[in-house]
Amino acid sequence: MDITNAKIEIDNLVEELNYHAHRYYVLDDPQISDYDYDMKNRRLKELEEQFPQLVREDSPSFRVGGETLNTFEKVTHTVQMGSLQDVFSFDEVTAFVQKVSETVENPLFCVEAKIDGLSVSLEYENGRFVRGSTRGDGFVGEDVTENLRTIKSIPLKLSKEIAELEVRGEVYMPMKSFLKVVAQQEENAEQPFKNPRNAAAGSLRQKNSKITAQRGLDIFCFNIQRIEGEEITSHKQSLDLLGELGFKTVPDYTCLKTAEEIIDRINQIGERRFSLPFDIDGVVIKLDDLAMREVLGSTAKYPRWAVAYKFPPEEKDTKLLDIELQVGRTGAITPVAVFEPVFLAGTSVSRATLHNKDFITEKNIAIGDTIRVRKAGDIIPEVLCAVTKDKEGEVYSFPECCPVCGEKLVVSEEEAAIRCPNFACPAQLHRRIVHFASKNAMNIDGLGPAIVDVLLNNELIHSVADLYELKLDDIISLENFKEKSATNLINAIEASKNNSLDRLVFALGIRNIGQASAKLLCEKFGSLDNIINATEEEISEIEGFGGIMAKSVCDAFAEPEFKALVERLKAYGLNTEYEKKSVDDRFSGLTFVLTGTLPTLKRDEAKAIIESFGGKASGSVSKKTDYVLAGEEAGSKLTKAQQLGIKIITEQEFLEMTK
Repeated sequence: MDITNAKIEIDNLVEELNYHAHRYYVLDDPQISDYDYDMKNRRLKELEEQFPQLVREDSPSFRVGGETLNTFEKVTHTVQMGSLQDVFSFDEVTAFVQKVSETVENPLFCVEAKIDGLSVSLEYENGRFVRGSTRGDGFVGEDVTENLRTIKSIPLKLSKEIAELEVRGEVYMPMKSFLKVVAQQEENAEQPFKNPRNAAAGSLRQKNSKITAQRGLDIFCFNIQRIEGEEITSHKQSLDLLGELGFKTVPDYTCLKTAEEIIDRINQIGERRFSLPFDIDGVVIKLDDLAMREVLGSTAKYPRWAVAYKFPPEEKDTKLLDIELQVGRTGAITPVAVFEPVFLAGTSVSRATLHNKDFITEKNIAIGDTIRVRKAGDIIPEVLCAVTKDKEGEVYSFPECCPVCGEKLVVSEEEAAIRCPNFACPAQLHRRIVHFASKNAMNIDGLGPAIVDVLLNNELIHSVADLYELKLDDIISLENFKEKSATNLINAIEASKNNSLDRLVFALGIRNIGQASAKLLCEKFGSLDNIINATEEEISEIEGFGGIMAKSVCDAFAEPEFKALVERLKAYGLNTEYEKKSVDDRFSGLTFVLTGTLPTLKRDEAKAIIESFGGKASGSVSKKTDYVLAGEEAGSKLTKAQQLGIKIITEQEFLEMTK
């Protein structure tokens, strides 16, 4: 085939495939079979491989992602991507409508479901998609263009050539895709995503866009940020236009006049909330008239012309069938409620933590009671109270012995926990090894809970120290292990010997000692031997340490089994010296509080940066707070900081402070 005919066929195939993709992914109305689509797509790829100079920017081949690693360059938004004020009651909805009505005569409100996802900006020039970015802090986000190209419902070319267009949308992970991804993570012994929103955020920020392409992300577009060449006077008109241009718009938007109509609509959306194939967490109410929005203006934080009604947590009553006891890595016994399954926030729930003995006593809970449960934040199941008492039921009492190893349980004097004191308890051992190998501890890649189970069941290990005695032949002999995976695991274990000492101290699982406190211990004493020989008084001198933490360290190293474990680890050649980096204490004496979701940094990363410069990262705002580092969806901490007049900074400002 010559290049002229190839161009004609490629152009026809691209137009045809994009048309059918739009019918399938946006309109949910396919006109050809999957097989026919795949055959046309295969033919296009053949031609593009033969004539790479003819590949078009809007070709479906761009949807599969590339090998190039994304760098996530910063993007300054031309139009601020602001957030809306949340309201939680119908009285607040009514008050909002009345407030707008004081300025706008006979206002019309556009009401739409609030998609629970990740807000992004899509930019088009002359009808072609040129850049996509995350919301970030509203002013500066990240360039995620290549990853957004993999989302099949985002048009790469608009149906109409508009000079400039910027659209705001919400990237989300459909429930079907979420369950598939979580199943794969669990199969691979990875930490599964907690909810579809976290899954969408994590998938959109993948360095390799091929991984993003496999995650099944989707998008609903809900706002035109700026446009050239079209006159728009209302929000509904803008949504209608987005649909005409080829975008998948936020579903079932409608315009209403009164608070009563709006509340009825909220109830209608709420009733079918959990039957939807995607997550919503509320309903957005916006003034439809764009000109009157300008008149109403905004406060320092929110526009006055819109609010977001947030759904309250769904609560259900069910019968408590049993209370099971789980043994943690430090021996703490956690009671778990087992109840008749109830459907909450879109999933069937039959278990929830009861925290500790005091919680059961305080709530007066007995097996057989009718209890009230909900999902905190629509994620974590929790028991609220006993609603109806079983006449024959007695308040649950803890057994005297560990349910796993039979050791006599002990009551902790410092906390509400009841513990199994047996260091060799199988349940503790499993969780200790999983913790030891975890990402924030020794970071032994490939050693997840399932592999730990296999090693324990085959009696290859009896403590974390035994990991360093494993041989390649030991692993290859196990079912489902091949030479490559076995070699990788042995290499990962060997590499962990060179980890920084603070990782080892955290990995040891000393009660009350987290990542930050492990690092402080290492910075103070410099070596594992010095930590072991330190007194409670010396440890208590560390800023941020209390008497309980100091006692936990001393008690741990005083236990014979723990002492023996540490000596074995030292003998296997694990690093026991702490290498202090050159001191830059520019944040010395400063206290930071983190709130909200930051554009690029995870909470732990930001905290580590603060501490590396000698600062303190606190969990609560007070008059002693110097800076509040605020990201997207900052909550009550931000409000309190504003009330106290504390300086609030964005991630960008924070990173400037670290240069």
